[in-house]
Amino acid sequence: MRLWSLHPRHLDPAGLVALWREALLAKAVLRGETRGYRHHPQLQRFQAHPQPRSAINAYLAAVHEEASTRGYRFDRSKIGPVREVESIAVSSGQLALEWTHLLRKLEVRSPAVHERWAGTPGPDCHPLFHRVPGPVASWEKAV
Repeated sequence: MRLWSLHPRHLDPAGLVALWREALLAKAVLRGETRGYRHHPQLQRFQAHPQPRSAINAYLAAVHEEASTRGYRFDRSKIGPVREVESIAVSSGQLALEWTHLLRKLEVRSPAVHERWAGTPGPDCHPLFHRVPGPVASWEKAV
């Protein structure tokens, strides 16, 4: 499971579809609807949020918005109510790691998308997150 901290606009089609599915799985986990993935490190940020379910809905809403912009038809009814929630801090080190990881994936899977982003200084954050200085997150597994 990879719940990207970077903005969904940076993902290629396969990455955006995978993010939608993985975020829906995360929502099910946070709602207690599945026994698997309950201790997955990617969920720690959401579990620590004062409103975990609202936070994942806000996360999904931004993914849905990007998908809609691209003409995809993700099922909006799967998100649930979207409320304004406190943003989640993401460190500059975490964003840098994810950016490098994504660029490696894109180089192989989607060369045109890789070329679009390779010359940029770095990613925008997912709208749920805000950037703060710091190292890679302690929950991150080596990629």
